[in-house]
Amino acid sequence: MKNRIPNLQVALDHSDLQGAVKAAVSVGQEVDIIEAGTVCLLQVGSELVEVLHNLFPDKIIVADTKCADAGGTVAKNNALRGADWMTCICCATVPTMKAALKAIKEVKGDRGEIQIELYGNWTFEEAQTWLDAGISQAIYHQSRDALLAGQTWGEKDLSKIKKLVDMGFRVSVTGGLNVDTLKLFEGIDVYTFIAGRGITEAKNPAEAARAFKDEIKRIWGS
Repeated sequence: MKNRIPNLQVALDHSDLQGAVKAAVSVGQEVDIIEAGTVCLLQVGSELVEVLHNLFPDKIIVADTKCADAGGTVAKNNALRGADWMTCICCATVPTMKAALKAIKEVKGDRGEIQIELYGNWTFEEAQTWLDAGISQAIYHQSRDALLAGQTWGEKDLSKIKKLVDMGFRVSVTGGLNVDTLKLFEGIDVYTFIAGRGITEAKNPAEAARAFKDEIKRIWGS
């Protein structure tokens, strides 16, 4: 049986609308999913989502809100602007997550999804409650702060990702990824690789995105 090839998502980790849109235009046709990054959303609001949706109507647009409260309102607002998926932080209550899921599906139908962002301390028991609530996407992080502190991807991370996949989650991974680190995940059914500066700050962003895609296909396509 042929392996499913993971998606490639670009994270627009910019502080300004102009920079985010410029980066999106440079790589949007090369990636599967386009993410409106948290920092830019905090700066300019869901206008960024609307711009990205208008530029790339056929791509999945993610609003990386890391929503912790008012899930229904935040999800509806972003979905009406064009977001297909939205993130909730793992410490949000299950009712907040459920409200977000209900709201995004009311606007986007089956295309609408909520992703749980895994930060800090969380348990697999909690993860089961998310599955029970109808949420099957999770994002496993090496945070920017952890990477700056010298932490790297290791077996502890990989074993957690494998367990989440075995539970039934579609797991995306992110944090300091580059083409060379993709091979660490070989043999794991990763749903999406999320890269930000590793693509958008490359000398040729489109070429960098294609290099990611080529390596993903090399590892998971055989």
